[in-house]
Amino acid sequence: MTEREGLQYVQYHSSKESTYLAAIRQLISNDLSEPYSIYVYRYFLYQWGDLCFLALDEHDNMLGVVISKLEPHRGGPMRGYIAMLAVKKEHRGKGIATKLVRMAIDVMIERDADEIALETEVTNTAAMKLYERLGFLRSKRLHRYYLNGNSAFRFVLFVKESAFTSRLGYDENDGDEDQPELPPSA
Repeated sequence: MTEREGLQYVQYHSSKESTYLAAIRQLISNDLSEPYSIYVYRYFLYQWGDLCFLALDEHDNMLGVVISKLEPHRGGPMRGYIAMLAVKKEHRGKGIATKLVRMAIDVMIERDADEIALETEVTNTAAMKLYERLGFLRSKRLHRYYLNGNSAFRFVLFVKESAFTSRLGYDENDGDEDQPELPPSA
């Protein structure tokens, strides 16, 4: 995707916390139903700031942000996680969210992610369409997941085949020789 006139996409860096953190919090609090404390933002930004990307206009005003992380999931696969995504309402439908999510996904893949997960409210059809266009699959419904009482869908993008097949209980190294012998038919 080519960048639009005057629009720039930048990777978050801790040296710019004083410049960006307040704008990130404001944008996300306007768009998402969860009230996140400063500590939640710092948890992600201090440990995985390089997995967070910003969309800025020509005056460095923040138009969009994605906040992500990557770590082993329960001692198993390397799981990327898209924690927050927000784009200013008047700039939606211009591909900003898609670009931000793709940037985060690309870095997670470079760092050997097996899968990438996220949750979104069941009422957020625009977000669900975005994630499905990017190849995410709905994996489960989480009843009353958010503090406002809304339910969520968990979405997963299987980056490596092994992550997908392990979910199915299938071992790609299993061959026919391990299959039980069927009795001869009479």
